[in-house]
Amino acid sequence: MDISTAATANRIAIALIDGFNKHYRLFRQTSREAKFRFESGDWLAVHKAVKDRIRFYDDRVEECVERLRDEFRAEALDDATWQQVKLLYIGLLLNHKQPELAETFFNSVCCKILHRTYFHNDFIFVRPAISTENIESNPPTYSSYYPGEGGLAETMRQIILDFDWQRDFEDLERDVDYLYRTIRTHLGGELPAREANCQIQVLYSAFYRNKGAYIIGKAINGNQEYPFAIPVLHTPGGKLYLDTILLDAWRISILFSLSRAYFMVDMEVPSGYVQFLRSIMPGKPRSELYTMLGLGKQGKTMFFRDLIYHLRHSEDKFIVAPGIRGLVMLVFTLPSFPYVFKIIKDVFGSSKEVDHATVKYKYQLVKQVDRVGRMADTLEFSYAALPRSRFDPALLEELRQQVPSLLEEDGEDLIIKHLYIERRMTPLNIYLDNAPEEKVEAAVKDYGNAIRELAIANIFPGDMLWKNFGVTRYNRIVFYDYDEIEHMTDMNFRAIPEAPYPELEMSGEPWYSVARNDVFPEEFATFLLGSRPVRQAFLKHHRDLLQPEFWQAAQEQIRQGRVEDFFPYPEELRFSRLYAAGGENA
Repeated sequence: MDISTAATANRIAIALIDGFNKHYRLFRQTSREAKFRFESGDWLAVHKAVKDRIRFYDDRVEECVERLRDEFRAEALDDATWQQVKLLYIGLLLNHKQPELAETFFNSVCCKILHRTYFHNDFIFVRPAISTENIESNPPTYSSYYPGEGGLAETMRQIILDFDWQRDFEDLERDVDYLYRTIRTHLGGELPAREANCQIQVLYSAFYRNKGAYIIGKAINGNQEYPFAIPVLHTPGGKLYLDTILLDAWRISILFSLSRAYFMVDMEVPSGYVQFLRSIMPGKPRSELYTMLGLGKQGKTMFFRDLIYHLRHSEDKFIVAPGIRGLVMLVFTLPSFPYVFKIIKDVFGSSKEVDHATVKYKYQLVKQVDRVGRMADTLEFSYAALPRSRFDPALLEELRQQVPSLLEEDGEDLIIKHLYIERRMTPLNIYLDNAPEEKVEAAVKDYGNAIRELAIANIFPGDMLWKNFGVTRYNRIVFYDYDEIEHMTDMNFRAIPEAPYPELEMSGEPWYSVARNDVFPEEFATFLLGSRPVRQAFLKHHRDLLQPEFWQAAQEQIRQGRVEDFFPYPEELRFSRLYAAGGENA
């Protein structure tokens, strides 16, 4: 390679790392500002920041692509130059604090410039080139506390004060006492004897989401580790209080469910945060943790690597997903892998009045709103290459018939030009068909709760059929079909007007005008309440959802700017319930 080519490759590598560094600087700035938004109680600004951050990555990639095209005519460079760019870029990452994110940024830019439709080992990072183990951070990833003469309660008090929130606590001594009592109860009434290495490790940044800040850490005593998460909230009067402490790893895992909004966390070394979180939740994939930290592109990169690795170590085939076939999406799954793959059909069912662009917009909207634990997050992929031999022949035939415009076949690979991937759940209609009556009631009750919570969060599901909701492994009802969702404030909820004379009620045609966004809640009963157990349970718990008044009241709250609390843990775990005046624990 001549000197001129080497110099060009070096300048391109520097331009790429400059583009990434700008991205992460802006990402970290908005994450750092989450503390100030929390302190000021500016909840509308919280939601706006989450929405705005979604675009950060793509905007920086586009900027970098344009720079490389304008300054270096990057699309015309030969393969040898690009290979040299990659080697020089690796050199720039040796002492970098976010090397795994920078590698993914390199991939994103190169694939846009080179129009690569799938992984090419010579030009992009198929596997990590730089280790993320034990990268030094300033401030450190976590702080360590050693309970002294003041004991556990005093240590917990200091941990909370060290977050330095510029807002008074309502009664910190009371809340620390609640923490201490709850921990003792969880451990059987007494704290274990203190070992020589007894310490409490706490992630340096709080985790901000919606109206809460979460302290995440673990206590270490001998060979035992005890994870915990402490939500910090605002009282109606604007002071801070500790709402509870979560002490079970599986409950903490629910905080990081992809059905909830992403956290804002100020991290110099994100891999350090992921490593710490994995020590608390070893069953949570690293891809999901990166995604929940707001690093969705890194989450997608790691997810796809995990999928390819799984395919190499399994033999089952992709099949059509069980359940009622959708009118908009073709859905398939790999039984040994807990996800479903969704592709927008070329032609929709006749009852659907949406197009491809609208469906994509709706799925993007889901990433920008507060999912309140009731909407499945999706990973969106373009040009995903999967081994054709792993597709069941019946599925392959269905793909060729229903989505031919989104398929390419290249050697042994099937290239899917666009698809969404979600965590697999049991479709609610299938669950209800097979559940005993008491579980039917619990599921229908939670289904109605999901509808209510989505409405308060300004989301109207549109198509509320049971088949569009799933049951998670924790028996929570989650919505996952988005082609008809709308903002609540865009809808017009009406009562069906009385017919001017009785004969009209027998007509198959409405006797009243219906605009596009008109909704008549009375009609929900027609398509939701067919079976007796379902009807009884729904009317017992959610009769008001069949009347426009509930929906109109929810709209009014939204228009007034009211942001509701949504707790990612049971109401009975809140200190206000556990230690209510006169209660058994008080």
